[in-house]
Amino acid sequence: MYTARYPAIFLPEDDGKGYHVRFPDLPEALTGGDDLDDAFVQAADCLAEALAGRIARGDDIPAPTRIKRGQNAIGVPLYLAPKLALYLAMRKQHINNTDLAKRLGVSETVVRRMLNPKHNTKPEMIQTALKTLGKRIVITFEDAA
Repeated sequence: MYTARYPAIFLPEDDGKGYHVRFPDLPEALTGGDDLDDAFVQAADCLAEALAGRIARGDDIPAPTRIKRGQNAIGVPLYLAPKLALYLAMRKQHINNTDLAKRLGVSETVVRRMLNPKHNTKPEMIQTALKTLGKRIVITFEDAA
């Protein structure tokens, strides 16, 4: 089971105005905010962009490490989570876009769009692709901390 939330470290800026944020699992993911609330918003956007960039480049995506004391969990945005799940399943099974397209009976362009974080893909299409790979998405709800 893959939990789609990554640890983030929030540190106050030296001048005391705002916070900077980094993700230990994704060294390229660095951001900041004017205050703690803004830093959390910026962190979610930064995480999404870092993961989207890795998907677009075909890079490895590390599994999130365990949240440690002093770290905060930042969830993968809902619009990106299904695409991330599909990307990870394809990589784990060494299946490229063309292979998946053949299994689904669609063109390679359709699969490429399913993986494109900027393309609005119907969730049912991604669910079908995941099922073809022996995977499914399970959504859980938790009390807000």
